[in-house]
Amino acid sequence: MHTENGRPADSGRQPREERVYDCLDSLHITYQRVDHAAADNMEVCKAIDEVLGAKICKNLFLCNRQKTKFYLLMMPADKPFKTKELSAQINSARLSFAPEESMLHYLDIKPGSVSVLGLMNDSENAVKLLVDRDLLAEEYIGCHPCVNTSSLKLKASDIFGVFLPAVHHDYTAVTLFGTDS
Repeated sequence: MHTENGRPADSGRQPREERVYDCLDSLHITYQRVDHAAADNMEVCKAIDEVLGAKICKNLFLCNRQKTKFYLLMMPADKPFKTKELSAQINSARLSFAPEESMLHYLDIKPGSVSVLGLMNDSENAVKLLVDRDLLAEEYIGCHPCVNTSSLKLKASDIFGVFLPAVHHDYTAVTLFGTDS
């Protein structure tokens, strides 16, 4: 694995991945990219972290029990997720993982490829972005370009200050402790 600047020169990428590069390029957001085998767990992502020089965050697509409210949670990969901690902060009991159909409908992403960049596909603004405060302190964030065979290194300031406003999304900062206390 090695990093490259910008979009791949080769064609034949999935349309959802190409749309991410089109969006980032149109916003003049610079990024580094690494292509790799499918990163289907956080252990694989650790090796990618080292190559990119950025932490790939854990992204969870969640919903309430009625499946009427959807959330994308960005959090550090090494922090455990405690539903109770998050539920209390957003006043939504019984959070669970959202169904794959909802993920495809709102974000045009399949499981294992969830990323903040999928919000560009949420024209209905149905998904609320939640960001663990620890990520807001990072200079760079690693994420997938809506497929899990590539990873990008982006400046956090570009994600939160340029990308999100351009795709008409905001975020809510949350504090996840990941401990039993």
